[in-house]
Amino acid sequence: MLLNALFKVWALFIGVALLMLGNGLQGTLLGLRATSEGFGTAVTGVVMSGYFVGLLVGSMLAPKLISSVGHIRVFAAFASISSTVFLLFAIFVNPYAWFFMRLLTGASLACLYVVCESWVNHAATNQVRGKFLSIYMIVSFSFFGLGQLLLNLADPSGFELFIVVSALVSMALVPMALAPSGGPEIEQPRSVAIGDIYRVSPLAVVACFMNGLAQGAFFGMGAVYANLLSLSFYQVSILMSLPLIGVVFAQYPVGMLSDRFDRRTVMTVLAFVTAVAALICIFAAKHSFGALAIAFGLFGALSLPLYSLAIAHANDNLDYDQMLGASAKLVLLFGIGSSFGPILAGAVMREVGADGFLVLMALVYSSLGSFAVYRMTQRAPVPQEDQGDFRLLAPRTTAIAAAAIVEDLGDSQDAPDEAAS
Repeated sequence: MLLNALFKVWALFIGVALLMLGNGLQGTLLGLRATSEGFGTAVTGVVMSGYFVGLLVGSMLAPKLISSVGHIRVFAAFASISSTVFLLFAIFVNPYAWFFMRLLTGASLACLYVVCESWVNHAATNQVRGKFLSIYMIVSFSFFGLGQLLLNLADPSGFELFIVVSALVSMALVPMALAPSGGPEIEQPRSVAIGDIYRVSPLAVVACFMNGLAQGAFFGMGAVYANLLSLSFYQVSILMSLPLIGVVFAQYPVGMLSDRFDRRTVMTVLAFVTAVAALICIFAAKHSFGALAIAFGLFGALSLPLYSLAIAHANDNLDYDQMLGASAKLVLLFGIGSSFGPILAGAVMREVGADGFLVLMALVYSSLGSFAVYRMTQRAPVPQEDQGDFRLLAPRTTAIAAAAIVEDLGDSQDAPDEAAS
């Protein structure tokens, strides 16, 4: 059954793989190029934040566009825009133009992600939806990480890598355009106020925002941090790829623990260990690149699942009919946090230096861990039998993917009743 579902959307997964390869390369490439062009860390932080602002705006506009003209047309239009903008980065090299182009890139890619994620959710049957989503996320993380390694194909100071990014995004359009069927309609969920979510699950609200803050800083300024350490391009590519590859392997033990124990306990442990890993990276960087790479990979493998845990914790405390609307708001909070992340990281790095990047990470995750400890003193844990299943979410996910997880939870809850009847 799973193989049959995958066969129906083979074009989608090839398109996603190519798209993530290009997107993985472009973020690291722009961070390195901005530093070499003398933008400065604070200015680079603002420039890199443009992508996350665009991602947030695009994810909200995409459903309306798809409803108007359809999935394939939206994908074709914004893949073309993204492909063109990537080439323009190499021509107009100044922070004002780059900020605007980063914003346009983020909005365009958000539309592409909404198309892909809504298509994945529609293609999966109730019996295989969870596995289907897991495969999609594994492909997303893996190829996003592999995209970092493409940095070694040419010198980032030239224009060749920008052409590579443009070509990958353009090629992602080909399998999607040849798909045998159109995508599904996107239904707008009932709105749920952020205040209502906070009253039910304060930790989920705070965790989504803080994870957005940290992950926006990580993906926006990670390459800048590596460049400030005077690492080679090869070392930068390895450093940025390991966290993304590591989380693919970390998702299963993290998910297993979060499904068996109080999610707040798992979040607390992961947050504090992540903060410690960030501090270890500071000392490892002064020792050897190998030590730094191991610590950096551990940091990413532990920190990236925290956003997914926050979404799962929120779903544990919400009624099923609230989850769809709440998922959109939680993604919004994550997007707002990620928009500020690079700006904050750039400002801290300007004052403190390269170590400021990791100091900020340690502060954010230790604060999250402390708040999780506080929340455990205020409320009893959700009974294990009432917890839903953990599902890994990508750090640039849209409300469509979060809603798909909600549907998967609903399918799981309905299955016993259907069997009994």
